[in-house]
Amino acid sequence: MRDHPHGEGGTPEGSDCPEVWTGRATNRAQWLLALGGCACMALGIELAVDSAWTSGVAPLVMSVVGCIAAGVLVLFGTLAFVHVAVKVDKDYLEVRCGHMGLPRRRIPLSQVAGADFAPRVTPRHWGGWGYRWRPEKGTAVVVRRGEGVVLRLWDGHTFTITVDDAESAVRVIRDRLRPASSRAAR
Repeated sequence: MRDHPHGEGGTPEGSDCPEVWTGRATNRAQWLLALGGCACMALGIELAVDSAWTSGVAPLVMSVVGCIAAGVLVLFGTLAFVHVAVKVDKDYLEVRCGHMGLPRRRIPLSQVAGADFAPRVTPRHWGGWGYRWRPEKGTAVVVRRGEGVVLRLWDGHTFTITVDDAESAVRVIRDRLRPASSRAAR
């Protein structure tokens, strides 16, 4: 799943990390779920257009609305988390989900106490794909199983993101968290 370049931009003087690090993770299997949502919507439209229901209008309307609503929820819910894009610049870590970039979360690096590499993040540990919150674990954006970045925030919370080349992201974040004086000493 590593089909994209990392580290756009130049390298700052005296540092081995890029000015802007970008990463991405994709889950192509969710396209199958999106097709299921399309099928549900198509069934609702088919029921509305070519209905031979003799039991009344209310059951027909409930079936049509139910199929279309379920289809829209599944379609847009899965498309929102087909991929995640992560960008780390000198001040922020930004996470954008799906093709529209929503939901989006922008975390100032001044709120980050540390960053750790997680070699195996799975949807099963977080209760599924998507933007997740669990009281005992924190918040996560999980689009696939695999490596990820775990941010430890100063307020005691954690934020986990599945992203390709997570070790590189952790190095860049840690470099940005070091005081400017320690970077100049290298």
